[in-house]
Amino acid sequence: MFENLRGDYRRHGRSLTETAFISLAVYRYGRWAIGIHNPALRWIATKFYGLQKFLILNVTKVWIPPQVTIGKDFHIIHAEGSLSIHPEAVIGDRCGVMHNVTIGTNMGPGAPVIGDDVFIGVNSTVLGRIKIGDRVRIGANTAVTTNVPSDSIVFGSPAKIYPSLPIFAAKKKKAAGDG
Repeated sequence: MFENLRGDYRRHGRSLTETAFISLAVYRYGRWAIGIHNPALRWIATKFYGLQKFLILNVTKVWIPPQVTIGKDFHIIHAEGSLSIHPEAVIGDRCGVMHNVTIGTNMGPGAPVIGDDVFIGVNSTVLGRIKIGDRVRIGANTAVTTNVPSDSIVFGSPAKIYPSLPIFAAKKKKAAGDG
């Protein structure tokens, strides 16, 4: 837990008052608290988490339940708005999320599974039992409700999926032409 907190601190401006860092610290504590094996200690730790959630998360508007699985190097970019993540969501390594983002369900069971190196733009929603591949870029104001393959860019509402990021497409084309 402390290694993750040190990384969160560095990624979020090396400030103990940074909203994103505070919200992730509360999440990390909650994740640790629900994993305690001793029932009495878990009860005490989760009650303290509930107090933090009430006092801090209601102010920051960043809702990351302790059941969420988040990979390493998660980055909340501009935590001025809200961020809401469903408890069943799984988020890969090195993901960046802007403000006013919802990652959750779509009127049914299941939550998104998001790959590594994904960026989710401001005011976007990723909803339902869907899979977002690795290295996907989701543009601002995008509503994603279908699976997205790796190395794609997605934008619009409803989302339009472009199968390869232009920079990766150019590299592939150049590599194919050199052979």
